[in-house]
Amino acid sequence: MARHQTLFRLLRKTLTALAVLLLVFLIGRIYQSEQGPSLHLWHRWVADEMTPDEMDRASFADYQRHEARLFQEMKIHLNEALSDEEKTGLNRFSPASAVYPARFATDWNRSFILMPRGPIRGAVVLLHGLTDSPYSVRYLAETYRQHGFVAVAPRLPGHGTAPGSLTAVSWQSWMAATRLAVREATRLAGAQRPLHLVGYSNGGALAMKYALESLNDRRLRAPQQIVLLSPMIGVTGYARFAGLAGWPALFPAFARTAWLNVAPEYNPFKYNSFPVNAARQSWLLTQSLQAQIAQAARSGQIAALAPVLAFQSVLDATVDARALVEALFNRLPRNGSELVIYDINQAANMRALFRAPLASAVDRLLPAPPRRYATTVITNRAPDDYRTAARTLAAGQIQQQVTPLDLAWPQDMFSLSHIAVPFPLNDALYGEQPSEKNLYGISLGTISLRGESDSLTVGAETFMRATANPFFSDMMARVSGRIRCSEQADYAACIGR
Repeated sequence: MARHQTLFRLLRKTLTALAVLLLVFLIGRIYQSEQGPSLHLWHRWVADEMTPDEMDRASFADYQRHEARLFQEMKIHLNEALSDEEKTGLNRFSPASAVYPARFATDWNRSFILMPRGPIRGAVVLLHGLTDSPYSVRYLAETYRQHGFVAVAPRLPGHGTAPGSLTAVSWQSWMAATRLAVREATRLAGAQRPLHLVGYSNGGALAMKYALESLNDRRLRAPQQIVLLSPMIGVTGYARFAGLAGWPALFPAFARTAWLNVAPEYNPFKYNSFPVNAARQSWLLTQSLQAQIAQAARSGQIAALAPVLAFQSVLDATVDARALVEALFNRLPRNGSELVIYDINQAANMRALFRAPLASAVDRLLPAPPRRYATTVITNRAPDDYRTAARTLAAGQIQQQVTPLDLAWPQDMFSLSHIAVPFPLNDALYGEQPSEKNLYGISLGTISLRGESDSLTVGAETFMRATANPFFSDMMARVSGRIRCSEQADYAACIGR
């Protein structure tokens, strides 16, 4: 009896301590959120998206019709309902703003389909990232179209409208939209032609999850090739507790705690504000995906998975690059998969300013060879040379091949970033050398601010982050190689399986 009483007292003390810690955390969270900017109408307005069941029964035309209604409702209840104070020249929700998406020839926030001009040779589904829009996959879609592929790029639920829509979305809705897009791509191209899946960031997790589910569900068409850009195979540990951080938002007075970041919305094709639910859903998705990868590896089903071609910056503040290697690539069969890693710019001479030693970051990321997959590291030819080379190690080999590239690091760039990978340097919105400046009201890649610190509503790191990829042409050449292999009778031999 005395032993039971001692255990009971210990349990009661433990629970009391946890309750106190939770209370302190929530009070701190409320205090922190109340110091930030106020919420606006675009944080409160939520698009009435189709449910997963509705999407599973719908056609892509149905989805696009519903999407058009959402934008019309947003126009009435959000765009035309702004206060005079909110009608600024760089507010994407103000119809008079320079960055108002509906004013452009193409509103890239919406789902789109590109049809080839000649014979149809295949189909591709392209999935954008979290807080993003189909704009981020437009270059890949156009490349596939030029190769004769039908390109289907859905606007994933919660995106493209207003950031408040991400407060109510679930990752199951994103998966339903993925299935819907594959059905449409198959309908347009035919089931006998190759199918590729392309996923950027959160879209990479969706592409991988769909491909794994197709191994067990014959109703889902399996892809022939998977292409991933900065894929969200894992996220930071804080995302696990993001839901807890939003608990105080159950009370209207603390609605601000439902947001991890509230920022001005000056980007026409991407949200800057970030709700707690978005972080929570991304973590739930990656947890489900990692468990699925592990199960497929244990059962041997992963042997039937399509080859994966992935592109990843060794420095990435959004996703866990190590999870891409350890949770995915190290479990893949020898099936022609390849991981392309962008190293830091060794010639930038910034080592004294880095928070951690990064010169050997790639070596710490990758396991020792031989590996079941190929690896290519895009890095400096020499430590003091801005010119680059591709250091490729084929699957099963220990001797790398070095190929000089006709590409160099910009001298003001010390690394790529999560958001830079899908965009060329001449992109009108994100490029450092835009083909047409301010085509979309602003050219974010050209902004270089000078002034006093702590005077802006956004952090200096917002405009410090690399937004375009100086190695974009090399990336597209590698993707094009996989597309061309689709036309070969022996696809496995073509990709070097």
